[in-house]
Amino acid sequence: MARETYKVDPQGYYGRYGGAYIPEMLYPNIEELRNRYLEIMQDPGYRDELHTLMRDFVGRPSPLYYASRLSQHYSTHIYLKREDLNHTGAHKINNTVGQVLLAERLNKKRIIAETGAGQHGVATATVCALKGLECVVYMGETDMARQARNVAQMELLGAKVIPVASGNKTLKDATNEAIRDWIKNPGTTHYIIGSIVGPHPYPDLVTRLQGIISHELRKQLEERTGKANPHNIVACVGGGSNAAGIFYDYLEQEDVRLIAVEASGMGLNSGKTAATMQRGQAGILHGSHTLVMQDDDGQVTEPYSISAGLDYPGIGPVHAHLRDIGRVEFLSASDQQALEAARLCMRLEGIIPALESAHALAALGELSISPNDVTVVNLSGRGDKDLDTYQKRLEP
Repeated sequence: MARETYKVDPQGYYGRYGGAYIPEMLYPNIEELRNRYLEIMQDPGYRDELHTLMRDFVGRPSPLYYASRLSQHYSTHIYLKREDLNHTGAHKINNTVGQVLLAERLNKKRIIAETGAGQHGVATATVCALKGLECVVYMGETDMARQARNVAQMELLGAKVIPVASGNKTLKDATNEAIRDWIKNPGTTHYIIGSIVGPHPYPDLVTRLQGIISHELRKQLEERTGKANPHNIVACVGGGSNAAGIFYDYLEQEDVRLIAVEASGMGLNSGKTAATMQRGQAGILHGSHTLVMQDDDGQVTEPYSISAGLDYPGIGPVHAHLRDIGRVEFLSASDQQALEAARLCMRLEGIIPALESAHALAALGELSISPNDVTVVNLSGRGDKDLDTYQKRLEP
């Protein structure tokens, strides 16, 4: 199957999903971004500066680690793509570096962002500090309480963190407030969306920036195993940016099985879930036509997950399309399954994964994997931010 099948079309659609459903006041901003992002990203000066910062500031390439004891436990071969070892501790900085450089070339002096787990907020604050740009981060009060350490980091880096008290006080509500800010400040401000959601061109822009994960993986696997293609790639999905990044170079490699893992929270039928692929229907959310968790009247319902980065009621339109055409398999893991998978990773590999990444690890126990298979799990972030939850929920 040709890569063209998976590319966004000129109107910003992946199949029937995507587009740009925006207020009239944002139209000039979105149009400027749509008209210029590819030109800027292909400019040699932009590419050189991005490459240098990725190498010297972020610490890329991120290691590809053979998890020998997890491999022994599951009787197969498991590699971890260590995005948790990036500067700021997650894959999010791949996107923020790229978008801040883009904002500079659009002559935007003020950056706004939303964050759930705080990793995107910390990454945005970090790059804004590096570049001397004003930074405002919106964050739900619920998330601020469970990710207090990341709030402190953002503030130390000079960002203004604005608590959001509406709705469920989580990522969806923070995104709403960030969009309202952008509507009020369209001329001076660039909005760095942290995932592959939002109006076109954001899903394509963020996917391209996160594609560095799969670019590196192909080279690293070939060096380690003699083959660039693994049998399986597993990643967690909320909005879906880390999954889009590690799937990017493999979408047309039909022999590679791609598996995305959602957060089922307290169970798919509990009413406390963030599994959009299982419980969502087509609708509009934050400027994009995609799958959305909603009630019979079309009102967005509150998601739930123990993981602040996965409790989003929608999903990137590219993932909705990939599900429809059967290119990516979507599984789900509960809070408890994620916690148990995290503990296994801690005890067998000496790695404390982010709760988000633990959902991907949980799928290893559900998959049918042959002894000779090579499976790569994208370890999207580190678990320092989740220590309070781990201490409360895991027995010593």
